[in-house]
Amino acid sequence: MTREERCYAYTDLHAAGEPVRIITGGAPALSGTNLLDKRRDAMRRHDAVRRHLMLEPRGHADMYGVWPTEPDRSDCALAVLFMHNGGWSTMCGHATVALGRWIIDQGIVQATTPLTTFRLQCPCGPVDVRVETDASGRTGNVSFDSVPAFAGPLHQSLEVGGGDSVEVDIAYGGAYYAILPASRLGLDLYANRLDELVAAGRSIIAAGRGQLDIHHPGESDLGFLYGCIITDGKGPPDSAMTRNLCIFGDGQVDRSATGSGITARLALAHAQRHLAPGIACEFAGLSGVPFSGKIRRALSDDEVIVTVTGQGYYSGEGSIRVEPDDPLRAGFEVPPRLTDQAGRSTT
Repeated sequence: MTREERCYAYTDLHAAGEPVRIITGGAPALSGTNLLDKRRDAMRRHDAVRRHLMLEPRGHADMYGVWPTEPDRSDCALAVLFMHNGGWSTMCGHATVALGRWIIDQGIVQATTPLTTFRLQCPCGPVDVRVETDASGRTGNVSFDSVPAFAGPLHQSLEVGGGDSVEVDIAYGGAYYAILPASRLGLDLYANRLDELVAAGRSIIAAGRGQLDIHHPGESDLGFLYGCIITDGKGPPDSAMTRNLCIFGDGQVDRSATGSGITARLALAHAQRHLAPGIACEFAGLSGVPFSGKIRRALSDDEVIVTVTGQGYYSGEGSIRVEPDDPLRAGFEVPPRLTDQAGRSTT
């Protein structure tokens, strides 16, 4: 991008408390024959867009965004890129829930009662979306069916510093997560301070990225550890409600239970033979507002399609302006500690 004033239009929603900032104007055209090509183009040539909209002073450390674009599949109503504080996601369930409502409200898909259905193209692949719609056009619950989800590798030992090791299971729900109960860390999801849990999750992500060799069977772009999910140790079929904390990207903390994370958790439950298709469970994150999740069908002993259900709510809309002489035009991240002009810590 040239150093000229940039203006973006946006609409903000949230799903279970996790923000979704949808770009509605001002973004440049993306190059590429397919959506993964466009994602590479966004990462290589247009990362300034992400920084403008996600980072401070126009965003914040836990902002999340959607860049709508034209699909390259004729069976999809819309294609989207997902962005966050640290980079570009391959799948996002909470954003898909919010998009289900927004897409109908924008007239991109014509509403039908009692259910509006369409397909959304995500970087990890197409997902089928179903939106409850009444005669007045008002929307209710939004559900999506995941891409094929699977678990593995399991029982991975990670060195997390100080000579300590912890065992995690890896599962894929459109993105790869390291999953473990808080008790395995010597922590309690409810008793320990949030900063202790977040620090543990960040250390697992760093260790996993450094020590695990993750390969997606179909696309190399999808083969990386995206986040860590620390659970309360409960889950279906033993409990109809479970909570977890998801840390993802560059240490970002999800307010929801994380739609792709729920998908990964259910794929892991299937691999462990803990859960049959059709048994629903509620998953809650920081906000306490749950999503519902269930295995819709098993494709094989290894792969499942998961359905996640929630609701999206509008929280705002407006424009963002980036002046060419703004010293913080590129956005910035709040550092963990202050430094002096020589770069030395002042604490």
